[in-house]
Amino acid sequence: MKYNTVIIGGGLAGLTAGATLSKFGKKVLLLEQHHKPGGCATTFKRGDFIIEVGLHEMSGLAENSNLSRIFKMLEVDKHVQFEQVPEFYGVLSDKDDFVFPHGFDKATKALIQKYPEEEKGINKFMKFIAGIRKEAHSLPRNPLVGKLIFPLMPLLYPNLVTATKHTVGSWLDKHISNENTKLDLVAHIAYWGDDPYTLSMFYFGLPFAGFIENGGHFIKGGSQKLSDHLATYIEKQGGTVLLGKKVHKIITENGKATGVSFHDRFNKNGQSVTITCDNVVANCAIPTVPALLDEPYANTLKQKIGTHPNSPSLLCIYFGFEKKLDQFGVRYYSNFIQGEDVKSLKDVHPNQTGDWKKRSFIFVDYEKVDAGLAPPDKAAGVICMLAYLKNWEGLSKEDYDAKKEKVAQILLERLEERFPGIRENIEYYEVSTPKTIKRYTANPGGAVYGFAQTNQLTAAKRFRNDFLVPNLYFASAWAFPGGGFEGSITGGFLAALQMTKDKIWSECDKEHYTDERIVKLKALKKLNESTVELSFEKPTGFDGGNGKYAILNLKNPKATELDLPYRWLPIVSNGMNDQIKFQVKRDGSSFFTSCEQIAIGDEAIIYGPMG
Repeated sequence: MKYNTVIIGGGLAGLTAGATLSKFGKKVLLLEQHHKPGGCATTFKRGDFIIEVGLHEMSGLAENSNLSRIFKMLEVDKHVQFEQVPEFYGVLSDKDDFVFPHGFDKATKALIQKYPEEEKGINKFMKFIAGIRKEAHSLPRNPLVGKLIFPLMPLLYPNLVTATKHTVGSWLDKHISNENTKLDLVAHIAYWGDDPYTLSMFYFGLPFAGFIENGGHFIKGGSQKLSDHLATYIEKQGGTVLLGKKVHKIITENGKATGVSFHDRFNKNGQSVTITCDNVVANCAIPTVPALLDEPYANTLKQKIGTHPNSPSLLCIYFGFEKKLDQFGVRYYSNFIQGEDVKSLKDVHPNQTGDWKKRSFIFVDYEKVDAGLAPPDKAAGVICMLAYLKNWEGLSKEDYDAKKEKVAQILLERLEERFPGIRENIEYYEVSTPKTIKRYTANPGGAVYGFAQTNQLTAAKRFRNDFLVPNLYFASAWAFPGGGFEGSITGGFLAALQMTKDKIWSECDKEHYTDERIVKLKALKKLNESTVELSFEKPTGFDGGNGKYAILNLKNPKATELDLPYRWLPIVSNGMNDQIKFQVKRDGSSFFTSCEQIAIGDEAIIYGPMG
């Protein structure tokens, strides 16, 4: 069995690379360790709510933009609905809030109206970041052309060259004097980094201009909709997507990447499988790749990575609210609450490591748009702030849970101070830490933007597609062009284009890997008014019965409103026969409706067993 391309990881860059290559007629196999695709672009279900893991708002969806063209080519525009948020963000204060509007003219006017003494610097800032975005999207894609024009870069791309030489802090300090103006401009710095004096102006200005240019957008129903579409697109084009499969080896022969070996992450009794291919795409975190390689490649990659720091991680508190939030004074989609000890740009980074009672944070009210995350009379939201894995490691489970709850109570109290009455309206909350992000994405440090987006790893200096081993490409937030939704999707697309240009292809057979975990329903029994029992074929190699759990994922659910097609369920069969049974209780969910309406012969995929 052979594939043209095997992709390690189902994050947005890996999904985009796979969908693009499938569109070009290549036979693609994508392997993802989690039981759902998307990486940070995922959702999960809690009570009445769909909980968005990573997306607050994304940039880049201007008409005829690179991202819009990619989405059109991959039919995203036909299957995924994007909702424009009302404004970029609001900076809350005890005096007058500052609302950062969409549109360069409106944004410039709003800033000058608040800070008339900084008119010159504000105009310069807006012109500069607009130039960064325009020039970045007009760069030649041909590396040879890029080398030829390199001496002319300062003349042809003056804003880009300047951006790659400055940090956010160094540029703002040079052109703007008022510290409050600077702080309003970097209110959302958590979306790109943690320190204005190390964050490259390139990685700040490029997406910042995108948000102003055409507004930020949210995906109706959550980012899982985008991830699921790209995975489905790969399969419809003849590719294969295997979830819950972990790669433990990249095979190299004659100095080239020629295949991978993987195993089932959930079934410890599963055997290792080896697939040969023309080329491999590492969508996983680059620091994890040396463990997959033989020498000398493993050591070579370690040396190339060197001491490059990882980006920060995030702490999030996910909310489900009983009522809409307007009545509590929540006026904006994205609300920035600045820490009381932040008085200047130099205070931003120290604040992120200081007292939880004083740290700056962002609160997003998703129901300011048609987010599709909550019932019509309720609301979903999230607190988001920078955090670091080192502050959460080495704790016992009891101490870890206690620290999460302590931090949650501090932030809930601060949210209540800002929006009186909101605390009593909370129906559900849950804390995610850097440790959570590391667990589900395998990103070292729980890093959400790959390597830190510094001037040392800016633009062309960032790791490119095939810098290590022939036929081994890199597409992720850790590689070129960088992190974030827009950066990751663009990186996956560019990797696919480079692979197509390199023409490292050979004929493949028509055989595809058969997922032995896909089984058919054998029997449906209604035990009582509140419980149905489903009996499925037992997957090959599945060794689990009473007392163990498995993930039941319906392949074609009959109902999907405000729900996901899977549940973690206890196994109620003894494990000795050829069927596996689950009992599903009525809870008013679409998943239960799908279980009631499922037909004999319908398929599901079963991940497990787990103790």
